[in-house]
Parts: sequence; structure tokens; C-alpha cells
Amino acid sequence: MTPPLTAGELPVGEEKTRRVREMFDTIAPRYEVVNRIVTFGLDGLWRRRAVRSLGLPPRSLVLDIASGTGDLCIESTRQGLVAVGLDLSYGMLAAGPPDTPRIQCDAEALPIPTASADGVVSGYGLRNFTDLQGCLDEMARVLRPGGRVALLEVCEPEGTVYRAGFSLWFNKVVPLIGGMLSDADAYRYLPKSVAYLPDAAELRAMLVAAGFSGVNRHLLNGGLSQLYTATRAGGAP
Repeated sequence: MTPPLTAGELPVGEEKTRRVREMFDTIAPRYEVVNRIVTFGLDGLWRRRAVRSLGLPPRSLVLDIASGTGDLCIESTRQGLVAVGLDLSYGMLAAGPPDTPRIQCDAEALPIPTASADGVVSGYGLRNFTDLQGCLDEMARVLRPGGRVALLEVCEPEGTVYRAGFSLWFNKVVPLIGGMLSDADAYRYLPKSVAYLPDAAELRAMLVAAGFSGVNRHLLNGGLSQLYTATRAGGAP
């Protein structure tokens, strides 16, 4: 049996892919419950903002990459879009809404035709991708010219006091809650996984290199989360 991911481990390459898949399979049954508690329900507001930022007309096709249990798929449907969920973890997909199309795959090799989607969303998945640039390249490939992307990720708030409080919550309290309600090793790993995430300037450059233009970064609720939006180059924004 594979040892669980622990606080001090940051696997890379194929080992990261395998172990992250196992971790999310393990926490899938209580994933939504823990999310609501540790974000005080704000994650729902952030997901609504992400889908709305796409600015797409009704019935547009949106791919939710690293969809987890499908919250962004559900929100996309609420806003009149057609959503498809894609995730590495079968356990996450199985816990999602049964009426939403779901595909198990690696984000580095999406089984989606080129230029076939109108929008791409992803919620808190960037730091879990083994090859982040390769995944951003794939997002650009499957989007039509002028298609839109919205990427949510964790962030560190601005301001000394606010940042200190967030650090205490994210690094100490969240793992405690996660351990009580789900899997302790997985939620001890969560704060450490932020080390995989590039800083704002580097991530912006990676999006441009993938073929996106008009890259914008929005801080949500004082920087508790961040939202990147961009347009697939080659079409009207």
C-alpha cells in the first residue's frame, strides 16, 4: 500500500501524479463538506465569480478541468452553460453530479478535439498538475480562438495582520478540521502544496506562452483566493 502524502513531502513527476490521484480518491466522499467549512462558504461565491467572468452566451461549452466533485460544473449549468467535468481522480468524478458528463483523464492530455470548447474553468487545481505548463498548453489547445479561461487558486492575503491570521488558519486549523472530518495526511499536505504554485508574474508569463492574451489577476475577499482570467489568442476578446 502506498504511504499517504505527508506534510514534508512534495513529490514530483509520475510519483506526484500517482499520489495526488490516490489522495483525492481518498478524500472525495467528504470533500465538499470540508471545503464549505474551511472557506466559511466563500468558495461558492468564488466559483460563481469565476464562471461569470467567462462572459459566454447561453449553451456555450465549458470544460471544468480538475473538476473534483463538480462544483464548477454545477455553477456553469446554473448560469446556462453546458459543462463537462474532467479529472484525474475517479473517486472525485464518482462523487459528482450524475447528470453532468464526466471524463477521467490527465490534464496534460485532454481527450477533447482542438478548438472545440468556448470556455475552460479550473478550481484550485493548478498546484496539483504535474506539468503545469503542459496543462495550460492543453487548455489553450481545446479552446476556440476568442474562448475564455478562468482559473481559481489559493492566495496569501495582503496586510501583515490579515496574512498572519490566514497563515494560522490555513496551516494549522484547516489540517486539524480536515483530519477530523476526512483524511489527516491529505489536509496536512494541502498547505505544503502551495509551494508548487508559481508567483503571479510567472503564472502570467506561462499563460501568455500557452497562447492566451489579456491575462488578468483578481484578488478575492482581500486575497483569500485569486482568479486568473484570459482570452485564447486569435479571436476577439
